[in-house]
Amino acid sequence: MTAATPLSERPRIVTEHPDFYVIAKPARWLTHPVRARVDVPDVLTFLQHETGEERVAPPHRLDRETSGAQIFTRDSDAARRFFTLFKEHLVGKSYLAIVHGSPEWDETVLDAPLGFVGLSESNHIQIRQGVVPDGKPAATEFRVVARQPGFTLLHAFPRSGRLHQIRAHLSHLGLPMVGDKIYGRDPDVFLDFMQTGQTDELTRRLLLPRQALHAHRLSFGWDSAQMRVEVPLAADLQAFWDGLAEH
Repeated sequence: MTAATPLSERPRIVTEHPDFYVIAKPARWLTHPVRARVDVPDVLTFLQHETGEERVAPPHRLDRETSGAQIFTRDSDAARRFFTLFKEHLVGKSYLAIVHGSPEWDETVLDAPLGFVGLSESNHIQIRQGVVPDGKPAATEFRVVARQPGFTLLHAFPRSGRLHQIRAHLSHLGLPMVGDKIYGRDPDVFLDFMQTGQTDELTRRLLLPRQALHAHRLSFGWDSAQMRVEVPLAADLQAFWDGLAEH
């Protein structure tokens, strides 16, 4: 594990159902093992070890830096059922995000296609997404939760599941996410991060060592019941937000 890994923080089971678990995923944990990042802990391996259940599996994933609610199925039948739910957009997802700036609106829907923007003099990051005419349809609803001078806490409700959708849409709205290395205010941060890893200097530039995005709520139908699970805003993001009021 790297020094940047929060060793004191572990995934936590918030809902235990006969068919699945809902986990509170900490930031900087991968969803599942990635061979190139053997130094980074992952939730799947941790959960298999903690429960003794080798068949647990994630029907969806969260970015490494994103914290919050994540589902892990407990058998192959549940995995197939969740695959269908996610494919047909029958799982409601709500995120909390802290952004730079203060929008004029209290709620809005951005319906704007997303796709790769391509490498150029102004973009040196191959995976960067942006609003492009030939992109795939993407819509995100945003609602203001609270405001601080220079910052806003938002609820984000993605109506589609595009790569980096919330972050790219926020950037398009001129509301870059705090701590975002790719879509944030400083276009050079990601390249510097790839060279040096997370350093104190990079954290000062970003204000946080990770992007301020948290999977807050999941809702879906299961066996004639409506499931709704919430994971409160992660402690590091709550501390950052509370600290803004002290300045």
